Amino acid sequence: MSQKEVKRAQMLDLLTEGKIDQQEAARRLGITTRQVRRLTRRYQAAGLSGLISRKRGKASNRRLDDAICTMAIDLIGAHYRDFGPTLACEKLAELHEVNLSVETTRQLMIKAGHWHPRKGGSICAHPMRERRARFGEMIQIDGSPHDWFEDRGEYCTLLVFIDDATGRLTQLRFAPSETTLDYMQVLHDHILAHGVPAALYSDRHSIFRINAKESDPEAETQFSRAARELGIACIHAHSPQAKGRVERANQTLQDRLVKEMRLAGINNMDEANAWLPGYIEDFNRRFAVAPKDPSDAHLAYAGTPASLMRTLSVQVTKTLSKNLSCQHENQLLQVETTGTGLGLRGAKVTVHRHFDGTCELLWRKRELTYSVMDKPERQSAVADGKSVNARVDKALTRRNTGHKPAANHPWRKMPVGKSAHDGQRATP
Repeated sequence: MSQKEVKRAQMLDLLTEGKIDQQEAARRLGITTRQVRRLTRRYQAAGLSGLISRKRGKASNRRLDDAICTMAIDLIGAHYRDFGPTLACEKLAELHEVNLSVETTRQLMIKAGHWHPRKGGSICAHPMRERRARFGEMIQIDGSPHDWFEDRGEYCTLLVFIDDATGRLTQLRFAPSETTLDYMQVLHDHILAHGVPAALYSDRHSIFRINAKESDPEAETQFSRAARELGIACIHAHSPQAKGRVERANQTLQDRLVKEMRLAGINNMDEANAWLPGYIEDFNRRFAVAPKDPSDAHLAYAGTPASLMRTLSVQVTKTLSKNLSCQHENQLLQVETTGTGLGLRGAKVTVHRHFDGTCELLWRKRELTYSVMDKPERQSAVADGKSVNARVDKALTRRNTGHKPAANHPWRKMPVGKSAHDGQRATP
């Protein structure tokens, strides 16, 4: 008998002896007086055995059917062997109409050897920071390099934008690596979809801040300059744990997103970037939370799409030469004008390199038409008709393999193995 059943027997003995009434027995046992009367009849009829639960030794009415358990284990072994219990449970329900709880799925996976229970985690040394109150107050951004396509495609980086208040993914994009233009493209897409956020929370990567100790404190990177022009505050974390929201999202994505793309047959960055918007909606439906304040902290962008593109571009100042050209990234940009273009000689122009691969040339906020020319080779000195033959002869001389000494050269008279300095006396 269990301790609970022994206690019931003691209370019923006191009730039978008249030492307590039914209300007191019900209070001490935590049951109703009707249940006390029922137990009293069973105790008087069958003794202690009458107090033992009649369900003991019998299968639960809610017990899962063995056939369903076997089917679930077979499906997990065939398709979801390396999945976690939660994701495996979701896929069993979505794709196979096998509805199980996460705990039941976990127990089945442990029994089949597909999941090993994790040990208890250590005490967290970095307390959780309270979420911001409104959507758009602070967007945490980060890049996560990983083998996202599991050897089916190239090794790449996932750029992640996640809202601090709600945990909503606002943008995801695959790129070969973390670059300024890639982050500008993701920020551009975020602004078009949601508006201008109040702040961006990033790490101390050189894309976001200048880390050289000797640098000017007021110096800006291309990304921080663009954020300032858009009215976005840039905040830099001193450790990965400080921006834990996006770091934990990276861990979740490295587990779930990799497997989702495997099931969807996604094998490269172009396919993945086209497929990601639907995944973002599904992720937010599962994991996003409601903000404390339902109002939106994003501001609508007041400029034109062209001005947004120009702001979110890598900008370099160049000086036009006398022939109205400038060099940029091993290319010669030749300005095309209808007149003489005298006013543009020596002018300071700005080259805007956009994330879509195009370039703009602006002078006093006015776009200049230009063409890309092959970079000319270094020009040689001008030769007149009197010196041209001599220069050709000199060029032919350089093509000789080497100088051949004359037949009477002293070097030819030296014995083999003897140095020319052997017969010289040292100068005192």
